[in-house]
Amino acid sequence: MHSLLVILPPGTETSAEARSSPSPVPLLSACGYVVETAATAEEAAPLTGDADAFILELPVTEISAWRELLVQHKIAPVLWWCTPHTATLSVSACGDDIMVDGILSPAMQPPEIHWMLHFSARQCFERRQWLKEREQLLSRIEERKWIDMAKGILSKAKNISESEAYDLLRKQAMNERKRMVDVATSIVKVYQLLQDQT
Repeated sequence: MHSLLVILPPGTETSAEARSSPSPVPLLSACGYVVETAATAEEAAPLTGDADAFILELPVTEISAWRELLVQHKIAPVLWWCTPHTATLSVSACGDDIMVDGILSPAMQPPEIHWMLHFSARQCFERRQWLKEREQLLSRIEERKWIDMAKGILSKAKNISESEAYDLLRKQAMNERKRMVDVATSIVKVYQLLQDQT
């Protein structure tokens, strides 16, 4: 991990309150990272491609919207810069949908920052893998539904057992060089169409 994109609150340079809050930029730069900053979506978009991680120096309530915006451009760890200024809300204000891969604070020493960035990268990519596996499982469940419906239709229409209907579906898919779920979907849709017309 080499390059970081820090999302600053709008007007950071002019706000007295923001100036009193320690900025992550000098600390991260001193740790050897290349740090870019942005305060708006327009500023952030062209910088996301080179960033290895995103650091959000924002209130908790803004994390979800920014995270969604950033990961549309690039999958990378999202960390929250936690200071008295960004953590003004109570824990109850944090919704379940707020997701970060790690938390950084001004009190951290360089080795702690390096390790947090390292583990946040692992967390980010493990979650990404888990989401892919979840999508695949949901897709298989959906396919299974279509196949089961088609088996039921064939079993009833041809007066055969469901295992025979399954074999028939499989043979038809092989003959047509299609996936079994595609053949099953066609059967179910034709059956539904015929039912609607009667």
